[in-house]
Amino acid sequence: MKRRTHVEGSIFLDSMIILELLSTLRPSIRLPNPVYKEARWLPVVFLRNCSSCSDPYLAPLAVVQTPSHSVTSLANHRTLATDQELFTTSLHSPGSPLFLPNGAHIFNKLLSFLRAQHQQYGFQEVITPTIYKRSLWEISGHWANYKNDMFEVRGRGASGQVEGAEIGEEAEYGLKPMNCPGHCLLFKSQKRAYRELPIRYADFSPLHRNEISGTLSGLTRVRRFHQDDGHIFCRPSQILEEISLTLDFVSMVYKTFKLPPFKLVLSTRPKDNYIGTIEEWDVAEQALKGALERSGRRWDINEGDGAFYGPKIDIVLKDSDGKEHQTATIQLDFQLPQRFGLQYHAPAPELERRGIHTNDPELLRESGEVSPVIIHRAVLGSLERFMAILIEHCNGRWPFWISPRQAVVLTVNGSDSVRGYAKTVQSCLSGLIVSRDEVDGIRSPQFINQQTFLVDLDDSNRSLGKKISEAKRKKYNMVVIVGQKNVQSCTVHLDLTGQPDRDRAKSLLSKAARRIVIEDLKSVELALDDLYTYFCRLAREYQ
Repeated sequence: MKRRTHVEGSIFLDSMIILELLSTLRPSIRLPNPVYKEARWLPVVFLRNCSSCSDPYLAPLAVVQTPSHSVTSLANHRTLATDQELFTTSLHSPGSPLFLPNGAHIFNKLLSFLRAQHQQYGFQEVITPTIYKRSLWEISGHWANYKNDMFEVRGRGASGQVEGAEIGEEAEYGLKPMNCPGHCLLFKSQKRAYRELPIRYADFSPLHRNEISGTLSGLTRVRRFHQDDGHIFCRPSQILEEISLTLDFVSMVYKTFKLPPFKLVLSTRPKDNYIGTIEEWDVAEQALKGALERSGRRWDINEGDGAFYGPKIDIVLKDSDGKEHQTATIQLDFQLPQRFGLQYHAPAPELERRGIHTNDPELLRESGEVSPVIIHRAVLGSLERFMAILIEHCNGRWPFWISPRQAVVLTVNGSDSVRGYAKTVQSCLSGLIVSRDEVDGIRSPQFINQQTFLVDLDDSNRSLGKKISEAKRKKYNMVVIVGQKNVQSCTVHLDLTGQPDRDRAKSLLSKAARRIVIEDLKSVELALDDLYTYFCRLAREYQ
């Protein structure tokens, strides 16, 4: 086979409670060198249902759920990935998957999808370093609280390695396990005013975490991964609205991927190892509870399982074997802004710190610096882990828009005219427009937003039945068949039974063909232009 050419619900929490708690905040009192260890595969305990409201998209509550560790559950997505040529692993880099072209296509489609949503949710994409000096991690608190989960790196210095010389402290670096410290540096790089907030940064930089070798598994537990990391720098009065908007973002994305019901879990202040004051934690927890109640969805609480710097809302999904994975997360943080000295200028600073608006001219005459609040958010979480869940959820039958095997063109016979027409069909359906400069003959650049598709061609001399059988085994979404009659009529015959949602696929096909499709979905005759239009409709509607 020749390879393709890329030719409100009600608000149950009185907001005044939050404002009242904000007014009690004092400068942070930090515990000396608190010890923090990331929980690994602990049982997920849900203590109570905090809302009588229900949502059909959410799973029923569980009391206690312990993740399964069966061999089958660990191998499932890896077996599917091998069959579909998505990724491989190597002993030379444990816990760091190597994506093959098909897997890279899915990965990049996930990124493109998220980037397409950023503008409507107000995010700006940034790029930050992979490695920082130890001094940064000491400021953020990661060196004291997260060092065991980080990779340390030592440099040679600006002049190269000198024999017998000692490496100074400033030559000690750490690979970043998360993006928040870098985003704090970006916020601090300019003077900020209250009118600019909220400022929302998005980052897809690779992250590294020193996971225990025995826990590494396919894409679900890795050392190098990518996270759709976002940080919102906002005013205290904007907390509720920003968290609610983030929950809306998460719901929209998971609905688009037609994933099974997920759970919302609020993790609260750890019993011992945390930084900041109890008052700050109370404010943060009340804000998250307020946003959850405002959403009108059911949620559970996991006492004492918050991060060392703040409480969080976790979104938990089950894979095909019933094992639970935390994907999306929303965390509220009063600590990092203080540690990095982040500030913005605002009138009536005392009221601003408490999240209170005023129109009093006397109070507005005074202005000063105020620390912002940071909301950490990830919608998919680890893209690698999300891919693992998606691989199992789709079970090889990917929606057309994200599929690594979108279409294949098959020839009925090996005549020159049929083969030539099949290549034309492949080129047209791929959307690739190849043109050359009239002067020097160099190929012209493609348009950035040109809609292209992955279209393979099988014009071998094998029987059509064998070609169709192989295409079905490889789970192509569209099987396009061309014969001599198609050459004469400039049409193709389409088999679209590889689409997961056949009813929706048929409806969109009728629109593209400008007629009601009544034929068997295994053999629909279409004009070539109509089929390309159909591909574009499927991609636009995430089908």
